[in-house]
Amino acid sequence: MTLLQYFNTPETVLPSELIDGIRYVADAPFVSHQRVVLKLATALQDHAASAGGEVLIAPVDVVLDERRPLVLQPDLLYLAPEQTLLALDRIYGAPALVVEILSPRPRIGDLNERVAVFAQYGVREIWVYDQPARALDVLSCADGRVSSRLRIDDGPIVSAVLPRFTRSMFEILGQW
Repeated sequence: MTLLQYFNTPETVLPSELIDGIRYVADAPFVSHQRVVLKLATALQDHAASAGGEVLIAPVDVVLDERRPLVLQPDLLYLAPEQTLLALDRIYGAPALVVEILSPRPRIGDLNERVAVFAQYGVREIWVYDQPARALDVLSCADGRVSSRLRIDDGPIVSAVLPRFTRSMFEILGQW
């Protein structure tokens, strides 16, 4: 499938991605997954309201490579203030931060492959929240790869992209 063919498919709220010309569609996420997405999006939006930037939730297409073609839909994304021009009808380019919420039922593709693709195309930071394990990993990316991984057990989330973000997962989710 070409990028234009993908763009012309009927609009849906189901996760849908285009990877190397193949369209993948997943089932709707569980309610528990969406609760985490909503709470994290609210916390990030509160931060963005004072620090700038924009927070978007899935489904929103992130066009990483028009020629490949490659379109992913992370659960959440943050565009830094200087990146807001990337947001047109879709996001064209790498957001500063993407968030992936892992649920008991896997979504589209392998997590390690998704992380590698986000890093390769210039995402600066990836948060991976493993819902069943209640664990958050903050992955920093540089030079097209993951350069460091920080497990947040408790305390504030440490983020190079959002240096003034001081919330913990316990504060955000009300549980841990």
